[in-house]
Amino acid sequence: MSISSLGVGSGVLTSDLVDQLVAAERKPTENRLTQKTERTEALLSAYGKLRSAVTELRLPMRQLSSPDNLKAFSASSSNEGIGVSVDSTKASRGTYSVEVTSLASAQALASNDVFDDRDSTSVGQGTLTLNVGDKITNVTIDSSNDTLQGLANAINDSDAGVSAGVIDTGNGFQLVLSADETGTANAVSISVSGDTGGTDTDGQGLSRFAFNTGMDAGAGLQETIAATDAVMNINGVEITRSTNSFENVIDGLTFDITATGTSTIKVEQDLGAVADRVQGFVDKFNSLQSTIDSLAGFNAEAGRGSLLTGDSTIRGIQNQLRQILTRVVPGLENSGVRSLADVGITTNFETGGLEFDRAAFEEKLKSNPDDVTALFAEQGRATDSQVEFVRSSSATQPGTYEINVTQAASQGNLLANSALADGIVIDGSNDELAFRVNGETSVSLQLTQQTYTSAQDLVDEIQSQLNSNNALSAAGTSVKAELDVNGNLSFTSSKYGSDSAVSLTSAENAATFGLDAVTNTAGVDVAGTIGGQTAEGDGQVLFLGSGNGDASGLQARILGDATGNRGSITFIEGVAERTVNLVSGFVGADGALESRTESLNRDLEQIQENRVRLEERIESYRERLVSQFSAADSLISQLNSTRDYVTQQLAALAPQNNRNNN
Repeated sequence: MSISSLGVGSGVLTSDLVDQLVAAERKPTENRLTQKTERTEALLSAYGKLRSAVTELRLPMRQLSSPDNLKAFSASSSNEGIGVSVDSTKASRGTYSVEVTSLASAQALASNDVFDDRDSTSVGQGTLTLNVGDKITNVTIDSSNDTLQGLANAINDSDAGVSAGVIDTGNGFQLVLSADETGTANAVSISVSGDTGGTDTDGQGLSRFAFNTGMDAGAGLQETIAATDAVMNINGVEITRSTNSFENVIDGLTFDITATGTSTIKVEQDLGAVADRVQGFVDKFNSLQSTIDSLAGFNAEAGRGSLLTGDSTIRGIQNQLRQILTRVVPGLENSGVRSLADVGITTNFETGGLEFDRAAFEEKLKSNPDDVTALFAEQGRATDSQVEFVRSSSATQPGTYEINVTQAASQGNLLANSALADGIVIDGSNDELAFRVNGETSVSLQLTQQTYTSAQDLVDEIQSQLNSNNALSAAGTSVKAELDVNGNLSFTSSKYGSDSAVSLTSAENAATFGLDAVTNTAGVDVAGTIGGQTAEGDGQVLFLGSGNGDASGLQARILGDATGNRGSITFIEGVAERTVNLVSGFVGADGALESRTESLNRDLEQIQENRVRLEERIESYRERLVSQFSAADSLISQLNSTRDYVTQQLAALAPQNNRNNN
């Protein structure tokens, strides 16, 4: 019997009755699962809000955990044509008198000859050799590009450091060239070889586009704009640069000049910028406290708590944060600044939030910047002036660690084996030197052709070329050229360590410089111990990897060449650094919030499984009811049929009985 025919026999055991019984069976369990789902989802939402509020605390604290962000400086210039920007990580307070006497400009050249046509008139064939700075480029002119426009295109395609163009003067066409970079170091020299239109220097054919000191009078290109360097005097000291940007003249300052003139530059500590960062931390902490109050607070008047009232995870977060923010920072016990309260950051015990006295903070920062920095950020204090704290890791524990150096770091060196003579003549036969620096940077020098009265004059010329070398600049390194005690030419890399090296790759007439035989000395890395643990060396940096006790992750830069006991470093982990690590632990993969969230998600999965089992049980219950009702209905139907039959038989017998009675 189908469920649609239920009740046919009895009129009572209907499908509606099955539905009512099934609904009654389902409701208690379904209500319980729904309530549990709603609570679990509410808890997940609450922990999501808590995670967000805790995570937002990490950004301002991460800013304060960097010592550089606690040393904000601002710079001003009294002349807008002499702009100045500041890097607070390197700057310090000061006032400077600046005078700009010259701006850097790029050299410009133009052809003396004016051509009737740019696309058909022959300019001559051969090879142009362009020398720009330390770069030499050959440009071939043949039948495929023997026009003024073809010449300009060939120069532009060569990437020689020169841009070429053709201008219409109204009376014909001229070739114009300009160096891509400013400064005398990027001046252009152009020579010609294989000129089919005459000699290489007579100003006929392709030599009309040469520009060098060997040209015949009136031949070749004319200089329309001379290459000049930017010249600036700072407190009476003259500084020259090839561009109008002066970097690394004064630590932390960059000058960008657009006009000549004078200016007063003032660099002052920007106390307000640091206070703003601290205010950001206070605001985020108070926002976190408000979130916690809304999720876990207790309403005494209503006599009821919130969703997370009494939650152990929240209590743990609050207790650990409170412990960090109210403690005396280890290592600062005897300092003028020991805790947040000493710099105007106090706890309101009624609300649990923080209050910030900005004026008190700025005063402490101004009078005691080093201790305020240590209060927030990580800091390493070395007893040896030539030992510098570099960084730590999350495994480094606050404490004092002894430094012992067994090998000082050194620089790679190239030394000539014979003395450099006075009166050396540099000409086309010996004006080129090439080196490989630190195993990866190729350096080509072209020396100015002239007679150098003394060996030191030639060394100064070599050093000048090294200082302006683009390859070294791009690699962020330098090489020092000098004479040793025996008058031998010496080249030393600025880099320290096993990667530091200088090697000669080519030299025209090397004997001129005493470089026909050389001694190469590679640099070595520093070696020693930190806190009694054997450390690794990388250049001048001595460091401990993981698994080396409390000092694991500590890095120190060892300057100078002294070995043996180099004093100690006291590592201080400030409030901000500690808070960042704590927050990262809370929200990390193994943190308390993640564990709680995963547990709640598992609860939701279990609830869903319980719903599936409920549906299976209810379906089985429904089938059982239908089966039972069907059987009962069938029986009732049979009984009804029997009743009807008996009733009929009795009714049929009734007339006969009546007749018999009569």
